[in-house]
Amino acid sequence: MIFKKEFLQEMEGKTIQKIIIDHSRWSVLYERIFEYGGKLYRTHYSVGATEQQDECPYEYEPDEIECQEVKPVEKLVIVYEAIRES
Repeated sequence: MIFKKEFLQEMEGKTIQKIIIDHSRWSVLYERIFEYGGKLYRTHYSVGATEQQDECPYEYEPDEIECQEVKPVEKLVIVYEAIRES
């Protein structure tokens, strides 16, 4: 679905999940899942990495941004923890 850039910039309150997926010297790239009309969508945006980089979300994107519809999927994750010696 295509959304206007201004709409995406103003709807921070409806964000379901926001994670950092990459970074460079100047920017931090985020993946954002948001709800609209009872459906979930994914989008990506970047912001300045420090207060010296003046970059707001979607600043360098076109006026219309295509967002992919997504659905939640439960997954099993294996993690490894240290064994405590008695």
